[in-house]
Amino acid sequence: MKTIKKAKIAELLDKIAAEQTIFAPVAVEGVTRFARWGQHKGDLYLEGNSLLPPKDLLFPQTEKMYSYHVKGMTAAVDEVATTAEPQIIFGIRPCDVKSLEMLDDVFLTKGYVDEFYKSRRDNTLLVALGCRKPEPTCFCTSWGIDPAQAPGADVNAFDLGEELGFEARTEAGQKFLDAYTQFFSEASSSAPKAEECTLKVDPEGITEKLQKMFEYSLWDELYHKCLGCGICTYVCPTCHCFDIQSENRGDQGFKFRCWDSCMFSEYTRMAGGHNPRPSKKERLRNRFLHKLQYFPERYNKFACVGCGRCLSKCPVNMDITRLIDRVKEVKLDE
Repeated sequence: MKTIKKAKIAELLDKIAAEQTIFAPVAVEGVTRFARWGQHKGDLYLEGNSLLPPKDLLFPQTEKMYSYHVKGMTAAVDEVATTAEPQIIFGIRPCDVKSLEMLDDVFLTKGYVDEFYKSRRDNTLLVALGCRKPEPTCFCTSWGIDPAQAPGADVNAFDLGEELGFEARTEAGQKFLDAYTQFFSEASSSAPKAEECTLKVDPEGITEKLQKMFEYSLWDELYHKCLGCGICTYVCPTCHCFDIQSENRGDQGFKFRCWDSCMFSEYTRMAGGHNPRPSKKERLRNRFLHKLQYFPERYNKFACVGCGRCLSKCPVNMDITRLIDRVKEVKLDE
């Protein structure tokens, strides 16, 4: 295993940033998120998971899709280049690496390839940092994720106390470590194991149960508590709802997509005013059914990685683990 003193991590990132685009978790105005290194030097945040996941580096909050212009009776569309620059995401946690598998399913499978997402995904190198002690709101182990290991990353880093240890998982990851070998020492250290998550939930059978509970009274009870603020979808690494809007100026304009939330009433409002999810009840039900029923039915996996962000930031303590427990307690034949 290659190791480096934590005190020299910033120096390593400076060197990489001088040659490549690299994003790392930093504290920016009280918010921990992934930012381009070099613009926020000195605020590296490796103590825990960032408040905001790095999904915006592959699926930006706003993204121009194409432009158009009109001249007389003719109109033309100009495509936007989809070739992304190579980038490195340093310090991404195993749960967030796992979340990218779900975004891959959405944007790259079932007969549709989103070229914007694909270009960024193909040009992104992931340097994951395993967790030693999951936070109280973490429950990734309930979804079969090892907090210390990130099989989907190119490089897996480990917290060894005063040092970080690095192991390559892919050929690209090995090239990355070789390119900066002057920063590393060779050590015989083995990858440390992470502590167990104290928060646990058993999702076994939850999809089949929810398939029979679309009209169940539990939703009437739960939705009163929800404020509909949408913070759960904003911080979630797997949420990917978006809207497509136009910006017109004279005889030209462009189309762009931007993040949206299924917790907002406008998300499903149709032309003419009809809304199939008119109240918080339908919207809250859809959010949980999407993660625990619809996504598993389509992709054979849950759309949750147990990062715990929605638990820690929801202003009314809406908790997906409690919902799963409540659903499993329901006796449908009563």
